[in-house]
Amino acid sequence: MAGDTTLNLTLDQLTISELIDFKSNKMLTEIENFVQNYSSKSALEYIKQHCDITSESTNIVSTTTLFNVKKSNEISDAIINLHRINDIRYINKFFEGIHEELPFEGKFICCVETFHARRKRKKIGRIPVISSLYFFFEFIFMRVFPKIRFLKTIYFMMTRGKKRLLSKAESLGRLISCGFEIVDFKERDGILYIVSVKKKEPRYDMNPSYGPVYKMPRVGKNKKIINVYKLRTMHSYSEYLQCYMFEKHGTANGDKVINDFRISKIGKIFRRCWIDELPMIINLVKGDLKIVGVRPLSMSKFNMYPEYAQEARVLTKPGLVPPFYVDLPETFEELVESEMKYVEKYRKSPFITDVTYFFKALYNIFIKGARSK
Repeated sequence: MAGDTTLNLTLDQLTISELIDFKSNKMLTEIENFVQNYSSKSALEYIKQHCDITSESTNIVSTTTLFNVKKSNEISDAIINLHRINDIRYINKFFEGIHEELPFEGKFICCVETFHARRKRKKIGRIPVISSLYFFFEFIFMRVFPKIRFLKTIYFMMTRGKKRLLSKAESLGRLISCGFEIVDFKERDGILYIVSVKKKEPRYDMNPSYGPVYKMPRVGKNKKIINVYKLRTMHSYSEYLQCYMFEKHGTANGDKVINDFRISKIGKIFRRCWIDELPMIINLVKGDLKIVGVRPLSMSKFNMYPEYAQEARVLTKPGLVPPFYVDLPETFEELVESEMKYVEKYRKSPFITDVTYFFKALYNIFIKGARSK
């Protein structure tokens, strides 16, 4: 009680302005302590760079359920969730619920422990051979089991959907698929913090692809959307990151993204040996693709092309062997020019053009070592 009395006497001696400052500082300290207790000091500093944590319109929670976010009837301009999304059973539904709570361009900050950070954190990760076996079987249980109907029940009984293995690419891709735009992300003390803003309506993807063989929607002849089969080389939900990756990282040789973190370790091996493209033979048999032709593109990448190039590309079927391996362009503009040259030649002489391009491509690949990086 003596302490309270002393405090009251001190407050009585303050001016109105000083009293407001005192209460504001006290509130800031309490909020900072809350954020730091559920994250870390470095995470607190990072969050403060991107959001006013003292604002009445900022909703700070540490939860895995939407109830704790929605229980406040006040409109939030920013929502900060300090609980790792690894423990949220229905991540997309959670993100979609956050989306509903925010106004346009409202800010959402969340965090995740990626499986790369998880490997560093676990002591077993430092033991050669044993660590590889451990994380292999962990991956099978945590990633494969939930996708197989009769094993899914066992997985959720044992884990209750917590401690899910998530990659950086999947976490970012899920946010984008749910209508958010990525502003920034940083790892702090082994946890990845992601800053995003509400920009679009969610995609409500009911059948996301997780399997080793998946179908990629691609623009075919006459702008028909075809499903191109490939072995998975990227983490799940990576397709939603394509525009973001092109804008932030640029392309190598006008084609592939530079330093693409979406590609898994085994995916890099598959790509280097073209193993990932073997299932595209199915599309060749179905008649969606031909042996030589422009590369089948996603709609987002297709829209990056100038209008005249879009119109020219859909005049022919896409192919397994693209003109890229003949001209070896170094920029996006050169890539477009290479494809336009091919389309023009193909329209004049289809058979001779494809035969010529096929053998030139083989020569560049096997003799010159050409690769689409």
